[in-house]
Amino acid sequence: MDSDGYLTFHLKDMDLTCDTYPADDSVDPKAYLNAVKTYKPGDLAIIFTPDDTHYDIALACINQGMHVMVTKPIVQTLEHHNSLIKAAKEKNVLVTMEVHKRWDPFYADARDRARSQLGNFQYMYAYMSQPKHQLDTFKAWAGKSSDISYYLNSHHIDFSEWTLEGIARPVRVTGTSSSGVAHSKGMKTEDSITLTVQWENLNDKTLGCAVYTSSWVAPKSDVHSQQRFFLMGTNGEINVDQAHRGMTVACDGKPFGSVNPLFMKYTPTNGKFSGQASYGVKSFECFVDACRQINAGAKTADAFDDGSLATVGTTCQGTAILEAGRRSLDADSRPMDIVYGDDANTPVDIRPHEF
Repeated sequence: MDSDGYLTFHLKDMDLTCDTYPADDSVDPKAYLNAVKTYKPGDLAIIFTPDDTHYDIALACINQGMHVMVTKPIVQTLEHHNSLIKAAKEKNVLVTMEVHKRWDPFYADARDRARSQLGNFQYMYAYMSQPKHQLDTFKAWAGKSSDISYYLNSHHIDFSEWTLEGIARPVRVTGTSSSGVAHSKGMKTEDSITLTVQWENLNDKTLGCAVYTSSWVAPKSDVHSQQRFFLMGTNGEINVDQAHRGMTVACDGKPFGSVNPLFMKYTPTNGKFSGQASYGVKSFECFVDACRQINAGAKTADAFDDGSLATVGTTCQGTAILEAGRRSLDADSRPMDIVYGDDANTPVDIRPHEF
């Protein structure tokens, strides 16, 4: 990458020519509707747009019969999430959320150890941050259509839902925040958001607690994003520091850095991109492979509800937590209860807690 963050090396045997909607010299928030019309059932859509646009674009793609991957958070409300589940079933298409940490070997191994060795859930603390210049990067939407919890807490909340599937479910969420830096820039948004989530173990109704904190006012450091978690069960505990993998780089004229080529290998080999095995790429590769299998008739879309992909049908609890957290913050940190119906694992509503 050059100083502006653009890839300066070539991708081997790939033509990157594409049509853009809208054209580069115009602005049209509804341009995706014209783009969708150019695709046919079985084609793929990958959506990386501001959070509040995910639902409308994804629904348009699903209705066109397309398989869809949406960056986290897949949507911002439980109502929209359940709507996408229904639409995906009606069109028999695969809809997933892009959460690359599921392909991080550290996180994947931690998940399997937690499920097989740690017993019932007891406690988790997760932290994720980015430097305060991100407030300027995201000033078009920060505090207007989304917040730092949707943007960063969604990572570790998804990890919890993936890890605790069939073991525990979230039942109550309380949101708290810090402020000051963003306000000084004229931005009406929180600096940091903490969601405290009560999880209920399904086998005996005992309770566990998870604390998810995200921030976009951190100072510049040796990494772009601090990322770590501690998880404890009744039989053991796990610590993972995703930001520091034991590799550091120091170069003249550049700041000291801790790098993680497991996520993305940016350094080219013989002038060509060589990061295909990085878990930042694997999440896309596995989605594409799954779609090819579905289109070939080898598998059905619901076959991937087994945890191999973050499908729309298996990520509903995460959306409920994020929405409940936002609603709690907007209600002066009043706790919000997550309500379940006949299916003990699928949330159907969010209600203010009655004391």
